[in-house]
Amino acid sequence: MPEQGGAFKVLAIYKFADLPDCAQLRPELDAFCRARNIRGTLILAPEGLNGTVAGPHKAIDELAHWLMHANIFKGRLRGAQTKFSFAENMPFLRLKIRLKPEIVTLRAPEADPNKIVGTYVQPEDWNELIGRKDVVVVDTRNDYEFAIGSFEGARDPSIRTFTEFKEYVKDNLDPARDKKIAMFCTGGIRCEKASAYMLAHGFEEVYHLDGGILKYLETIKPDQSSWRGECFVFDERVSIGHGLVEGEAVLCRACRFPLTPAERKHPDFVEGVQCPHCSGEEYAKTRAAAAERQKQMELAEQRGMAHLGDDAVSAARARASAKKARRQADRARALPG
Repeated sequence: MPEQGGAFKVLAIYKFADLPDCAQLRPELDAFCRARNIRGTLILAPEGLNGTVAGPHKAIDELAHWLMHANIFKGRLRGAQTKFSFAENMPFLRLKIRLKPEIVTLRAPEADPNKIVGTYVQPEDWNELIGRKDVVVVDTRNDYEFAIGSFEGARDPSIRTFTEFKEYVKDNLDPARDKKIAMFCTGGIRCEKASAYMLAHGFEEVYHLDGGILKYLETIKPDQSSWRGECFVFDERVSIGHGLVEGEAVLCRACRFPLTPAERKHPDFVEGVQCPHCSGEEYAKTRAAAAERQKQMELAEQRGMAHLGDDAVSAARARASAKKARRQADRARALPG
């Protein structure tokens, strides 16, 4: 476990388990977390539990124990994948306990990790596996995650959502040709479902990194690592590195793309307004809104006041606007000529 250097403890957890009563579990889970000032997001679905939350150290320890041993869960979450890290500031604004059809959305019923899953590979054995010439190494995360860090030699599927992974497999991988596949993701959950999907579609040898990138960065020393860059995380820390310490990446306030220090030195980067990923004409409206927001923030700072727009609502609107701009750009590229 990383050194306890932050005021808040962060728990990333998931478990594929049979939870047909997930709707009945939600109220008690919500009450347990609120009573302990825990924030973040937990997803309940008939196939299990997934999420990341943060809170006081004691509160997070109590939550992890309760999920494993409380009578309402009937032992179904024992053995869950858990990763602990630390943050100086609370990385989440609020608590969300959500009910969804899947804990990680693939929309492929044949991919059921409760029935079949690939071969787990421990972090200590990962370098040897991905260094073999007969192994195809695939990063199952989204394009913006790959952009700031990945394993050396890994393939980027260039997907924006996990559901697109099915098309990547169909168009780029062949069970008759690609005999050995090694996959990885942030915490391991995507790879469990991805491996189940690939086994269901005829791939024979499918491996995945047990505990994901987080476990690898926690376990493997930097001088022995095949990891390059930082690992994107879905909270205000933005990225982490070896030892699960907070990284240097920040989010573009316009398009919410994670930016490395080198990208922030790019000529197209303008603080609070745009970055190299959203400097095109299709992002004009997003940039205009970001520029106005940045102006108001600077004025508020000059007056010694907090800017009310600098919150989750503004971030959500920025993300929605950026997604819309991306869709428009994709459609434009798809037009003939």
